[in-house]
Amino acid sequence: MNEVRRRPGGRSARVRRAVLDATVELLETHGLDGLSVGEVAARAGVHETSIYRRWGTRDNLMIEAMLDAAGDHLPVPDTGSLREDLTTYATRLAAYLRTPLGNALDRAIAAASDAPEAGRTRTRFWDSRSELSEQMIKRAVARGELPEGTDARFVVELLVAPLHFKVVLSREPIDPALPARIVDALLTGIGAQGPPKVTP
Repeated sequence: MNEVRRRPGGRSARVRRAVLDATVELLETHGLDGLSVGEVAARAGVHETSIYRRWGTRDNLMIEAMLDAAGDHLPVPDTGSLREDLTTYATRLAAYLRTPLGNALDRAIAAASDAPEAGRTRTRFWDSRSELSEQMIKRAVARGELPEGTDARFVVELLVAPLHFKVVLSREPIDPALPARIVDALLTGIGAQGPPKVTP
């Protein structure tokens, strides 16, 4: 009797890919409020029960789909200059958060429940993004632009927090000049900038 062996990543991987792609496409088209598991299932050609069995909730599905897509939208730059790296990264993030997909990502993560499964998904997202973006800081330390022992994750958090604040809390438009202003404040320090200039 011949043993039937399943190829690694066979149908299960194809279904996962179809569901995540369908989720991203619908988020880009309809935003967070217009997304339903039923529509995702129909577009992906799977049953709703299959989605709930694998992801549990709509929020978990959205976060995983957006985590999967974030790498394409937010590559980490390597320009050879810390200031240029940070400014480029923050500018890309600001542009991404202005899109329906990026806006939905921030809102979904902020609104996700505190249930253990949702917490693990949220932690996985931030850990994954931090691990990539911290490379900018570590390279700067190696080049001598920053001192040894610089807390890379803390620097990245200071860089991106004002942008996420605008999207999730204040709901204000992101000024295109804001990324460069954040980098200037981060690298020189608020106190070093002196009092604002008053135009007569």
